[in-house]
Amino acid sequence: MGSARTDGATRVIDAKKSAGWMIHLDTSFLIRALARNSLEDLKLREWLLGGISLGISSISWAEFLCGPIEPHHVELAARIVQDRVPFVAEDAELSARLYNLSGRRRGSLIDCMIAATALRVDASLATGNLADFRRLESAGLRIVAT
Repeated sequence: MGSARTDGATRVIDAKKSAGWMIHLDTSFLIRALARNSLEDLKLREWLLGGISLGISSISWAEFLCGPIEPHHVELAARIVQDRVPFVAEDAELSARLYNLSGRRRGSLIDCMIAATALRVDASLATGNLADFRRLESAGLRIVAT
């Protein structure tokens, strides 16, 4: 599951230095990226122009589709993030470990599922909710700077 950080420092990845890596988008990041000229929109455009591979877990995609969301935003998001990674048994097992290791916080299982999928495919995670995922860095989750 990666090496644990004992110094309490946040491990935030600079996407420019991570060329070749895949970046998974969390639901919150994708929603914010749909707002023209938002920080997330600008960062997403930079990654696309830089040829960085983007993906999203099927869990995040389902959250996104729950909306409320306009149909044209769904079409746009589907064009931007074509790699929708399925949630598999290995992810379920890792999700449970992450959930238990991170304190079994109510409402955090979905975040653990999203993180597990990113970890399995060795992707960094772009999120608009840094606090929700920061506790999973000790398990090897890489969070992308926005």
